[in-house]
This record gives sequence, structure tokens and C-alpha cells, in this order.
Amino acid sequence: MDQIPAIARVFAYLSLLTIGGGMAAFPEMKNLVVVVHKWLTEEQFIHIYSVGQMAPGPNMMMVAMMGERIAGVLGALVAAAAFFIPTGVLTFGVGRLWNRLKNWPWRDSIQKGLAPVAIGLAVAGTVTFGRASVTGWITAAVMLAVFALTIRTKFNPALLILCGGVVGLIALR
Repeated sequence: MDQIPAIARVFAYLSLLTIGGGMAAFPEMKNLVVVVHKWLTEEQFIHIYSVGQMAPGPNMMMVAMMGERIAGVLGALVAAAAFFIPTGVLTFGVGRLWNRLKNWPWRDSIQKGLAPVAIGLAVAGTVTFGRASVTGWITAAVMLAVFALTIRTKFNPALLILCGGVVGLIALR
């Protein structure tokens, strides 16, 4: 119960870092959840994040699973609310303002400036996730195969996820 205010603060802060998607918050989320607060181990964190990426629906719903691991059902509710409400309110407000400023001369410049920030944050999250997930030659081979198939073909991502699980089951016990 004493973790609830900290969960609310951490996940509300993280919600504001998700410019470009949830992966943008990954490095800071890992730092706060694993290193600073020691709520989860790195392995638990990667597992929960991976499940969130594979599950149908919004992939960032995995914050509820983190909250549940930290402080039970109340922790799950607080983590989810703290993560989604601030950005929801901010997005609503900015969206309304953005529509009013459609003829503002700086609007296009701001959009062009934010796009690389979003890409940079997402790539940083991907690299951080990769460092913790690619642990040997088998996981590196799976990562490279999935990357190549995704870039060069229209291979169904669900099948790639299934294949990765089979490889893990067989080769990584």
C-alpha cells in the first residue's frame, strides 16, 4: 500500500514520455522500475514488456501487469490510470488547440521538429530492449531473421511471434 503514491508518480511521469509510442518510454521505464525502485528484476521487466507487445490491444496495457506485480490489484489500477489519463487529457487538449492553430505559421515547423524526436526516442527504446533481450547467438539469429522477414516480405507477424516462441521452447530451455 505504501508503494501506491510512488507507482502513481512514476507511471504518470512515464506517460508523458511516450511521444512516438510506448517504446519511447522504455529506457526510462526500465531505469525507474528496475534500477531506481527495484520493483522488478530486469528479467521480469523484459518478460512483462514482451507479453505486452504480443498481446492484442494497446501494447502499453502491460503497465497494469507491472502495477499488479508491485502492489496487487490496486497497483494495477493505479499504474494503468496514471499512465493513460495524463496523456489522454494532454492529447485531447493539444488536439483541440492544434485544430485552432491550423493557420499558425510555426505549426508546420513544430511538427517537423517533433518527428525526429519521436523516432529517436523509439529507436532508443528499441536498442535498450534489444540489449536486454538478445542474450546469445540463438536470440540474435531470431532477431535478425524476424527483422529481415519483416523488412523484405509481408510475412504475418503473428506467425513470427509463434515461431519465436517455438524456438524459445526448443532451444532456450
